[in-house]
Amino acid sequence: MNALTAIDQSSARASVAEMAYALAPAVTVETMAFAPADPGLALEWDALAADAAEPDIFAERWFAVASRHLLPPDTQLRAVRNHGQLIGLMPVVPAARYGRIPLRHTENWAHYHRFLGAPLLRRGHEADAWRALLTALDADPAAGALLHVSGLVEGGPAHRGLIAAAQDLGRPCDTVHRIERAMLATDLSPDAYYAATVRKKKRKELGRLRTRLLELGQVETRRLGPDDHVGDWIEDFLTLEHAGWKGAAGSALACTPKTAAFFRDVVTGAHAAGKLDIIRIDLDGVAIAMLVNLLAPPGAFSFKTAFDERLSRFSPGVLLQIDNLQLLARSDIAWMDSCAVENHPMINSLWGERRGIVRVSVPLSGTRRRALFSAARGLERAAAAVRALRTPRPVSAVESDA
Repeated sequence: MNALTAIDQSSARASVAEMAYALAPAVTVETMAFAPADPGLALEWDALAADAAEPDIFAERWFAVASRHLLPPDTQLRAVRNHGQLIGLMPVVPAARYGRIPLRHTENWAHYHRFLGAPLLRRGHEADAWRALLTALDADPAAGALLHVSGLVEGGPAHRGLIAAAQDLGRPCDTVHRIERAMLATDLSPDAYYAATVRKKKRKELGRLRTRLLELGQVETRRLGPDDHVGDWIEDFLTLEHAGWKGAAGSALACTPKTAAFFRDVVTGAHAAGKLDIIRIDLDGVAIAMLVNLLAPPGAFSFKTAFDERLSRFSPGVLLQIDNLQLLARSDIAWMDSCAVENHPMINSLWGERRGIVRVSVPLSGTRRRALFSAARGLERAAAAVRALRTPRPVSAVESDA
């Protein structure tokens, strides 16, 4: 074989390889077991989180590892790749009921302690990843009639990407539930934000409560530092929360081995990842209020809080939230999600901004699936209309004077 022939054959092989690459699907979806601790997947997962479309601590690998304690046995992980690069990860579970309607469908996996539910998507690939996920579910007979996704930040990159992907595929992306929860988002200093958000009379009242608390003994506000043992702070929190109404109701984290293990693993995982912030108020060296924050610069999430209810007349939980405003002084934190229930009276009085969180439903392909989706949405709308009729309408001043 002469040199010219060798070059021709090499070029031909290169052309075949290029053609095969061009003909191969650019974006593929792999279904795998939910195993975030797998060493091979771990590196890719962490790299994806570092280039994620939006900060979401609850989609990161270390949080998923901790969540294994609460894992349903039939959870799957859908991995989306673009020419081999991981661009999306979404844990999903099959569901037999859609609200109160018996209807098989697929849901994103979430649990009571996971306050967002979007998949982890690579920046700039949001619509591509969603389109691939929907198409893969279309081809799966076991996926049911629709995809139901809870815990999306309204108008965020993941939500917008899903809307765009659904439009590309010629199907609706219906918002079926929406809440607003409090958040911090400001360029003001912590003190300026407090003054601008909380009225003067309320600030004076809270100042008096702090003064009265100081009369009981030595009061100190502390943040977890490099010399503190995180394990001690974990146990202090579990003890504090369990001593209150949640312990009596059986809903405190320490009430079950699974939730206690989950909390310990979340906090130690966040600490190892450099994404943990804990603040506490101590009275004579004993914690009377604690708040666990999870950091995802430029954002942060207020994950869990507890206070000594025997001292509720001094509002230690509120005083801790005021002290926590100092987190805004960090150069890498621009906003904080409260993760609180909608209309939480204490948080809403201190946090001035709001964040929309939505649940959406998208039909999968096929005439029967679309018909089932339409029927289910019709029932949802009818139920919503009935609830609206049963809800007392606020009486206007004009009507009350009539």
